Amino acid sequence: MSLFMEFYLPVIWALLIATAIGLYVILDGFDLGVGILFPFARKEEDRDQMMNSVAPFWDGNETWLVLGGGGLWVAFPKAYAIIMPAFYLPVIFMLLALVFRGVAFEFRFVSKPNHHAWDVAFAGGSIVAAFCQGVILGGLIDGVPVENGQFAGTAFEWATPFGLICGVGLVAGYALLGSGWLMTRIDGPLAERARRWALPLLVAMLAFIAIVSVWTPLAVPHIADRWFSTPEIYYLWPVPLLTALLAFVALRGIERGKGLRTFVASVGLFLLCFIGLGISVFPYLVPPTMTLWETAAVPESQIFVLLGAVPMVPIILMYTAFVYWTFRGKLKPGEGYH
Repeated sequence: MSLFMEFYLPVIWALLIATAIGLYVILDGFDLGVGILFPFARKEEDRDQMMNSVAPFWDGNETWLVLGGGGLWVAFPKAYAIIMPAFYLPVIFMLLALVFRGVAFEFRFVSKPNHHAWDVAFAGGSIVAAFCQGVILGGLIDGVPVENGQFAGTAFEWATPFGLICGVGLVAGYALLGSGWLMTRIDGPLAERARRWALPLLVAMLAFIAIVSVWTPLAVPHIADRWFSTPEIYYLWPVPLLTALLAFVALRGIERGKGLRTFVASVGLFLLCFIGLGISVFPYLVPPTMTLWETAAVPESQIFVLLGAVPMVPIILMYTAFVYWTFRGKLKPGEGYH
């Protein structure tokens, strides 16, 4: 029984953390995307409408980031102790950006007409947070140097060309989610502007997906073995095929002004990228050296925290569904929740 728990508990926790991160990327991704697009809206009423479209949701969306980070800390303390020193700077900049962005929600409207600084905080915080998340992702894929179970790199180990490309790519991807969200939830001229923004963003995201898909197997041998060796290649080929299909659906949605179709297809692209990442790195939690089981806490600790996490996840999901249902419908110009 002990061996059974030692094997399966880390897998359960890895799936729980992956679910939390996936939900965070999708849910907070679109409201970060709205902030990334903020500078492209030149009219004050458009900016008000953009900010109001995500105002009821943004703070709840970030709950999943807390769950993912907290889960890593309690279930995989050795991985946490390696990953955090490796990415101290981008993590700190990401958190500061999220703080400034969150404060902008509270102070922008009450500061009018002297609210330019809060416009900068909202847009800049969104861009910096998205970029830092991409850099962290790229650094993990690139690999974290480990010696004797400890981080063995420098404070700027993450600052590689691949990591920076991932940062820019995630900014473009979040902006695509944001444009799809605006097409879905906004009434008026702004929805048409969001449609025009979506096409170049889709092209940019697909370009970054292609670059990363080619770069990673060339640079990381074990990823190349995972994707191109037999028999794996026979059951992994649907992933790029589904990516192409969803890209076509998103393109048609943009051309026809179908916001929901564009948004759902963009979410699908993110999910496939996330699944592809999982396929590439599993079972390593600190690529390419330390697996889930090598970094996991003792089974007793995992079970203790799992007893709290299992009932909380459905509660968070129900709360999230309730908020999205309550604030369903399109936001017209001049309307808001502030």
